[in-house]
Amino acid sequence: MMDRRRLLMTAALGGAFATSGAARALAQAAGAPAAAGPVSAQFLALLDKIAQDMFLSDPESLTMLGMDRGAKADARFKLGDRSQAKIEADKIKFTENMRALKATDRARLTAEEQTYCDSLEFFGDTAMEGYRFPYGGGMFPSPYTVSQLGGSYQQIPDFLDSQHRIEAADDADAYLSRLSAFATALDDERARMQADFAAGAVPPDFVIDRTLSQMAAITGTAPADSVMSQSLARRTAEKAIPGDWAARAQAILTADVYPAIQRQAEALKAVRPGATHDGGVWRLPQGEDYYRFGLKYFTTSSMTPDEVHQMGLEQVAEISARADALLKAQGMTQGSVGERIAALGKDPRFVYPNTDEAKDELIQELNVQMVAMQARMPDYFGRLPKSPCDIKRVPKAIEAGAPGGYYQSPALDGSRPGAYYINLRDTAEWPKWTLPTLTYHEAVPGHHFQIALQQEQPDTPLLMKVMGFSAYSEGWGLYAEQLADEIGAYENDPFGQIGYLQSLMFRAARLVVDSGLHHKRWSREQGIRYMVDTLGDQESSVATEVERYCVWPGQASSYKVGHTTWVKLREDAKRRLGDRFDIKGFHDTGLNLGGVPLTVLERTMNAWTPA
Repeated sequence: MMDRRRLLMTAALGGAFATSGAARALAQAAGAPAAAGPVSAQFLALLDKIAQDMFLSDPESLTMLGMDRGAKADARFKLGDRSQAKIEADKIKFTENMRALKATDRARLTAEEQTYCDSLEFFGDTAMEGYRFPYGGGMFPSPYTVSQLGGSYQQIPDFLDSQHRIEAADDADAYLSRLSAFATALDDERARMQADFAAGAVPPDFVIDRTLSQMAAITGTAPADSVMSQSLARRTAEKAIPGDWAARAQAILTADVYPAIQRQAEALKAVRPGATHDGGVWRLPQGEDYYRFGLKYFTTSSMTPDEVHQMGLEQVAEISARADALLKAQGMTQGSVGERIAALGKDPRFVYPNTDEAKDELIQELNVQMVAMQARMPDYFGRLPKSPCDIKRVPKAIEAGAPGGYYQSPALDGSRPGAYYINLRDTAEWPKWTLPTLTYHEAVPGHHFQIALQQEQPDTPLLMKVMGFSAYSEGWGLYAEQLADEIGAYENDPFGQIGYLQSLMFRAARLVVDSGLHHKRWSREQGIRYMVDTLGDQESSVATEVERYCVWPGQASSYKVGHTTWVKLREDAKRRLGDRFDIKGFHDTGLNLGGVPLTVLERTMNAWTPA
């Protein structure tokens, strides 16, 4: 999956912009000239204004993309404003921008601009629905300001360590300035969190408990041992930057940051006695509507909760039958598919020891798999990413509640490569036969290919390099897994192919559990039991997954909805084009869009393959 910061940032940008090559393909295939009308200076100015309002004014986003230098150097000293006042101001600006978009004379735009306009309008209409709810902070469908997956306590330590560059003394000063600002961010979020509580959005008890345990892991670490002080000390030493940086960081942690985290923890503890164990948003005010908003936002479709649930049941059954055949071919015939996969997961042949040395070995093996797949890619893609991809462990401080794996995009200026993070809290959660598929999803040819190619698209405006929609991106990640299987990645690895099918079945099961929790009023335990029985996964791993679905309603459904669309479009193209079908052309045309709603992807790809 994409990391939450990119998910939030691309959401704010609207996922609104297609690349020129794909838009031309749409216009030309439809028989229209590449430029249907004069360029609208007013429309382009509106896009610039949206960029400024929602992206270029955010210091953390500037750092993430390597743009906090030169005229934007002051951004290094700041964090994003997390106050309710900022949210209200952003809402006013966003509403004004969407009103201006609606007033745009679409007929006067070029074909490319019409594609941008349609995508942005879809996003705007959906995001505006989020502002109707009295909790969650607006357009991103998560009803809780602070949870095990959300909040600055969870994001900022890793942001400072992995994204804030330190090359000189003023970078270290900027780090300390941001560390001080961290306390303000925490207090601003606490005020918003308490407003959520007053509006009826208290997290479930298990979400509160998981969040409190992660907060305690931070404040229970001596300031001298904290990643926030050690990162600064290590990197200033590496650059031979003189100064008492570690001591200054520790003083800020002691006086400001740790007390602010503790204040958040106390606010959560205050509502814990009255918290429910129900995880679905159905229990919140306007909860059924909130889930429909989440589904529309993340899947960029009009699917109903019942349709999502039924799709999941059907796909679980179909994939399970395929896995059954492979397991039987390996002599595993007794028990359900889930029980046999569970037994395979406990087979000592496939389990790394749960030691730091073995975890280093695991990451080395992932790199071998990634390099091997990279060598195959010129046969399937006309464009290949220039940016490399690193493989890292999820930071220990947040691994208890973090997802199993996620991708972090490169810096636009090339100063930081892409990275995929794997959660190694317990190596038993990652039998060796599951690992290749994760690499193909997160790195090559999955998220790293899609996002790095998007950012490296030549002659493309900045906004078009950093947009995205979950169904498009996560659907591509699953399509990448399927492509790896189709081109022979598991030719001599039947257990790896079982891992691939388990991954697909896992995402299909997400459809069932996501809609089960939020629409059919399943309990947390019911969701966990369904996934354990269906997939044979470790209960500890499944528990954090189900708890994730509880705080991001609809996001778990975006994967398989998007994957189903990508595969259908490819098969439709093959049927229409026959011998003229070109896999490189299909991939390049789809990825050159850069991230759009599925409706725009469908329109573009269908125009690329006219009947």
